[in-house]
Formats: sequence, structure tokens, C-alpha cells
Amino acid sequence: MNAAVKPAPERVASYYTATLNEETDYPSLQGQVSVDIAIIGGGFTGVATAVELAERGYKVALVETHKIGWGASGRNGGQVTGSLSGDEAMRKQMRRTLGAEVDDFIWHLRWRGHEIIKNRVARYGIQCDLKHGHLHAAMKPSHMDELKASYDEAVRRGMGDEVTLLDRAGVRKMLDSDLYLGAIHNTRNMHLHPLNLCIGEAKAAASLGALIFEHSEVKEIIHGDTPAVVTAQGRIDAKQVLLAGDVYHKLERKQLKGMIFPAMGGIVTTEPLGELASRINPNDLAVYDCRFVLDYYRLTPDGRLLFGGGANYSGRDSRDIAGELRPCIERTFPALKGVKIDFQWSCAMGIVMNRIPQLGKLSQNVWYCQGYSGHGIATTHIMGEIMANAMHGDLTQFDTFAACKHIKVPLGDVFGNPMLAAGMWYYQLLEKLR
Repeated sequence: MNAAVKPAPERVASYYTATLNEETDYPSLQGQVSVDIAIIGGGFTGVATAVELAERGYKVALVETHKIGWGASGRNGGQVTGSLSGDEAMRKQMRRTLGAEVDDFIWHLRWRGHEIIKNRVARYGIQCDLKHGHLHAAMKPSHMDELKASYDEAVRRGMGDEVTLLDRAGVRKMLDSDLYLGAIHNTRNMHLHPLNLCIGEAKAAASLGALIFEHSEVKEIIHGDTPAVVTAQGRIDAKQVLLAGDVYHKLERKQLKGMIFPAMGGIVTTEPLGELASRINPNDLAVYDCRFVLDYYRLTPDGRLLFGGGANYSGRDSRDIAGELRPCIERTFPALKGVKIDFQWSCAMGIVMNRIPQLGKLSQNVWYCQGYSGHGIATTHIMGEIMANAMHGDLTQFDTFAACKHIKVPLGDVFGNPMLAAGMWYYQLLEKLR
């Protein structure tokens, strides 16, 4: 990692931007291009799907309004965990089509993203600070009940050598914090530099022949037997199109309006902590707690604490992310009282009301994939594989997700985020009463 790289003005001034391995410099779309598949969106969904398709020999073109990894894919907490958004709602809905197999389907799905990422990093030599080790931490007795159930299932399914259930004293040996009653220590879960991963995967797709265009905002998708993607200065004619912009676009509003809403997550990174880093987190673990609106954190390779939390469900950015998160940091690690914050930034997460990722078709050969509700790194790679399979002709897993029913909020832009905020308030209230 080269921490001396000057942040590019096109990107948010985050720790990730300041520590890029290399900046992207793909051209904007000019003129007409013909390919097998056009992908809209240069985040993990679009890039991961592009790699999958290019590896299978498809001619792919990907267009991004800003730069590769500009949105949530390059701004998130960097944790790769086996947590799927909406798994309980998913289980209820998918039971109609999968029957008794639904539990096995969801269990294996939750770990598939890990394998895709590990294999891709190894195959293409992507430098993204990939490390194993994670704590899912309890802050109250009811959380311990949840963790015990999760631990028992993991052991029953053969993960006994990868998970350990810790009590308060066990957590205290791993973190210099008295905040937690216990935790699951999971060595399969991972953490990494997400922007370097996304840019590395785009580079891998390009090495396989994929065409990548930055600074190329899509103005229109033309449907028909041969669909097309139109930008201000160019056009891509394709056999199939994938819309993979998550919450960062306003395309196809007639069908997609009211289905997904932005929640703003804040993240900060402290100054380098020196010997304090190994004191507060000696095993270099990523951590998040069991609350519905949770805190999450990990160390960076240069010994900073990267800390996020306190999602804002109004859809508006916070004016002072560091001011909001500093009390959380100091409550978690009293040794960091008064620590300097070097970076602060926000990340818009695409939230779905029932938390189930949304996969579907806008027309016969125009697809969409979106809505990971804060569990994006692993889930986007899972969905990228599912979408590539579907466009290749294998609709098995795609149909399972596409059959799920989603809440579509009338006048979504007006009522969506207020409804989301009210729902979050309700669940937080329930959590306090447990």
C-alpha cells in the first residue's frame, strides 16, 4: 500500500482514497460500441459480474458515471462476513419454492462470497490487505442468546474449527474494551481494503477484454430485441443489459421507484495509533456488535482505527461524522479518549424494506440487481455470480430471488426514507426492551 498517493479530486476524501494502490484512468464512452452484455455501474455488483462474464468469454462493456468504486463499494467498512441481509424474511419467502432445502440454500449462500473473493484475489494478484478474523460481539444478555444459536448452527454444519464462543473474559483478551458480554470469534470472516479490491477486479475484467468507461453517465436504456445504453456522447448496443447502480442512479424509475432507499453511514479513521493499535486489538480483528443499528471497526495496516456506525435513515449526510462517532470510539476504547481523527466520510447504503436483495428483469433482456442493506461486499459477489449465471442461461438461483415479493412504497422519493426512519426507530425501541 502506498499511503503517499494524493487523493484524487473525483473521489471522496477517505482513508481508502488516500491509500489507493493505483488510480483508475479509463476513458469516457465516445461513439458507438457493440458487445454481448452492457453493465451500468462500476461498483462491486457491476465489476464482479463483469469478471464472471468475461471469464466465460463474453464481450462486456461497463459504464460508470464517476470512477470505478466511487460509491459504497469504495467507502464501506471493509468487512466480509457471512451475514446476509434479510435472511429471516428470505427464509420465509423462499420456503414456498425451495421447501425443506431453504435452510441449506441460505447457509451455503452466506459463505459463497468469501470463496469468490479469496479465489479472485489469488488468481489476479489483487493487493487489498485481505486478512481473516472477526468478532460478532454481544452488548446484552439477549444478544448472547442469539450468538449461542448462531454458534451451535455453525458447529452443526462443520465450522467448529473456525468459530469460538467467547464470554466476557474471552473478549477482553482480544479487545481492550469492557463493552461486550461475549462474542463469536470467526476465522472464516475477513476484512480488506474495499476500494483496492474493486479497482483490482475492474483491472482483472479489463485484462480479460472487458471495456470499461468512466465519467459516462447513462441517460437512457433503450429496450427491445437489441437493447442499448445511451450516454451523452456514446451508445452501447448489446444483447443484454444489467443495471447495477444500486441506490446511486435514477434510471427506470417507472418500475424501480419506491423499492430501494439510501441510508447514510458515517466512517472515520484515526491518526496512526502506534503501540496503542496492538494494545486495543492485538489479533487485528474486525468487529461489529449485535444491535440493529450497530458499530463496526477494524485496524488498518498502518495502525489506525477505522470506525463506522450510527446509520442515518433520513437519507441525508451528517454534518459532523467525527463528532457523532467520537463518543462511540471512546466508549468502546477508553484508551483512545481525545484521539485525533484524520479522515471522515459518508457512505450511502441501498436499503430494502424487507432486506432481501432485489433481482429482476425490466424487460426481456434488461436485468437489474440491487439492495444489500449494509452487507454489500460478500453479497455483491454472490449476486454477481447469480446474475452472470442467469445471463448465461442458468436461471435457477436468479428465479429463487426474483420470486421474492418486495414492498414498493407509493411516492417512494417522498415517503420512503421517512417510513424507513420510522421503522428503524421501532426496531431500536424493541431492542431496548429486550
